[in-house]
Amino acid sequence: MNLATPEPETEAPPAQAPVFVLSFRQRDEMAAAAAGAGWGVVAARRAEGVERRFLASGAQVAVIDARGALSEGLMAARALGGVVEASRAALLILVSQSDTLHLREFHDAGATHFLSSPASVATIAQAMRFAQRHAERLGRQGVETKGEALGWRYDSALRSLQLTPDLAAQLELPEAPALRPALARLDGADRKLMRAAVRRLSEERPTTAFAHDLPGIGRVVQHLQRDPVTGRLSALIERLGAAPDAEAVVHDALTGARDGPSARRWLGGRLEEGVQVGAVLIGLLGFETVNTAYGREAGDRLLRAASRRIADIAREALGRTAVVARMSGSEFLVASDGCDAEGLARAEAAFEEAMARPFVVEGDLLPLGARIATALSNAGEGATGLLRRASEALFDVPIPEAEGPSVAILAADLRRAIDRDEIEVVFQPQVAIATGAIVGAEALARWRHRDYGEIGPETLFAAADHAGIAGALSDHVQSVALSTAASWPAALIKLRLSINVTAADVGRTNFVDGLLGRIDASGFPRARLTVEVTESGIMKDLGDAARLLAELRTAGCRVAIDDFGTGYSSLAYLKALPLDYLKIDKRLSQDIAGSVRDRVVVRGVIDMARSLGLAVVAEGVETEAQLDLLAKEGCQYFQGYLCSEPVDGMTLARLVATR
Repeated sequence: MNLATPEPETEAPPAQAPVFVLSFRQRDEMAAAAAGAGWGVVAARRAEGVERRFLASGAQVAVIDARGALSEGLMAARALGGVVEASRAALLILVSQSDTLHLREFHDAGATHFLSSPASVATIAQAMRFAQRHAERLGRQGVETKGEALGWRYDSALRSLQLTPDLAAQLELPEAPALRPALARLDGADRKLMRAAVRRLSEERPTTAFAHDLPGIGRVVQHLQRDPVTGRLSALIERLGAAPDAEAVVHDALTGARDGPSARRWLGGRLEEGVQVGAVLIGLLGFETVNTAYGREAGDRLLRAASRRIADIAREALGRTAVVARMSGSEFLVASDGCDAEGLARAEAAFEEAMARPFVVEGDLLPLGARIATALSNAGEGATGLLRRASEALFDVPIPEAEGPSVAILAADLRRAIDRDEIEVVFQPQVAIATGAIVGAEALARWRHRDYGEIGPETLFAAADHAGIAGALSDHVQSVALSTAASWPAALIKLRLSINVTAADVGRTNFVDGLLGRIDASGFPRARLTVEVTESGIMKDLGDAARLLAELRTAGCRVAIDDFGTGYSSLAYLKALPLDYLKIDKRLSQDIAGSVRDRVVVRGVIDMARSLGLAVVAEGVETEAQLDLLAKEGCQYFQGYLCSEPVDGMTLARLVATR
C-alpha cells in the first residue's frame, strides 16, 4: 500500500479538523494520507509525552499505527487510553493482520476503533472519520486551553499570510501581517529550518514538521501541510509542554480517581502557596492474588470498588475538597489542605476501618486489607519530600535522601529493569560450624541501577510492592537464581541452594505449581533446594503457609522459616508447621554477644528448634565472638560477613575450594 497516493473519498472531515497520529514506522506516510484526506495533522514518531501532545493538539481523534511496532503501540495505547476516555475522544488502532489476536489488549487499554492492514488510504481515512463521529456523539470534553488554536496559512499566489487570532496576539502582530515582519520574529537559524521544511514538501510528501523556539510562546513544533490543489501552505503549531495543567483534569480511566502526576502537581501548588497539606497513602494488600485467581477484569473491578470506597471515606473524613488519586498499581493517595494532625489521625482510622471490610469479587467475599500511612507537610517542604515520607512510612523502608531515591521513584523504573535484566542474583555462603565447610548458599537479589548503583532486596521488593509487581519480581528472581545455580561449576555440585518466598507469594493461587515448574525447567534438583519463608509471611496466613510448606516438602524440597525473631516469635505455631530449618534473624545472632539476657533468649530459641528436630542457621554473623557463642549454644550453621559477603558463582567456587 502506498499511503502517499490518496484515493477518492466519499466524505471529508470538517475543514482542517486536527487529528493526532502516532506512527513508529510510517509517520510521514500516515501524515500524508491524513492530510490528503483533508485533516490537519499533528504527527509523532515517538511515544514520549503522548498524552500531553494529544491534548495540546485539540484533536478529537488519536491514531496509533502499531504495524510493525506492536509492543510500542500497546504501551502508547495504555498511556493514551485514560486521556481518551476522560476527554470523550476516540482512539483508532492500526495493526498488521498477523497481530489482530492482540486486539483484546488494545481494547482493554482504551482503544475505541481498529483497522487491520492491508487497507487502502480511503479505508484508513474513512476509519478516522468514523472515529471522529464517535467522539462527536460522545460530546467531546476536551481540555480547555488558553486562547484558541495556534496556526497560520500562506497563499503564495496572493502572497498573503493569515494568522489565527491567538497566534497574532502572542506574536503582537496583525492577523494578516506582511510576510517580512512575520518572518522577522524568527532568528536566522529558525528561518533556515522553516525554508528547509517547506522545500521538503511535494506531491509525494504533502506534510512535514520542524521544531524551534517561538518568541513569547516557547518551544513548539510546526506541522506544515501543502494543499495539493491550491498550493496553499498551512501550519498547526503544537506547544511542547503547553497543555495548561491538562493532566489535572484527566482522571484515571480505570478507577475514576486522579492520576499520579496530576496529584503531585496539586500537592506542589498548594505547598508552594504555604498551605499545610495532609497526605494518606493506601496500598491494597493481596491485589495481585485477585488478578491471578480471578483474572484481570475482576482485578480492574476491584480497583474501581476500592477507589469508590476511598473517595467516600475521603469526603466524610476530610471534606469534599479532598483529592483522591491512583498513584500506581493498587496504591492510592488521599490529600487535603484543610486538616491538622488530629484530623489526619481520625481520617487514618476511618480508612483502616473501611479497608478492613471485605470486597465482593466474582461473588466471593474477599478480606484484602491495606497498608495505610499518613504524613503532614512541614514548612518549606515540597511534594516530593511529603510523598517520600508517606511512602517510607507505608513500606517501612527508610531511604535517606543522601543514600538514594525514594521507593516511588524506583517503582517507576522497576518493570523496565526486569525486562532489561538489571536484576541480578548473588549468593551468600552458609557454613557448617562444626567443620567450617561451606554447605549451601542463599540467593539474594540485587538491582544494578544505572543511576543509583546497587540496590538491595529490601528496598527492591518495597519498590515492587509500590509498583504492584511483587509477584512478578519474586518469580523473576527465583528463575534467575535457579538457572544460575543449575550451571554452577563442578566444585559446587553438592551445595544446597536457598531461595526466598515472599509473604505475598504465600497467598497466591497455584504458586507452588508455578514454583515447581520453574525448578524443573531450570534443571536444578529439588532435593538440593531449600525454600525460605519469612516469619511474617507465615503469620500472615498460617493455614496457607502450612499448606504451601507441606506441598513443597512432599515435592522433595526442604523448607525453612527465615528471619525468625523479628515478628511474632510464637513458639507454639512451629510444631504445627512442616519445617526443616529455622533461621535466626541477624539481630538475635549479633545480640548474643551482648547481655546475659540476650544470650538466654538465643539459647531458648536454639533449644526449642532442636527439640522439634529443626536445624538452626544463624544469619548476620560478623565476629568470631558471635560465632563462638552460637556454637556453644548448639547452633549448627551460620552465614554472614565473617565468612563472606554475597558473591557470584565463580567467587563462591573459589571460597568452597579454600575452605
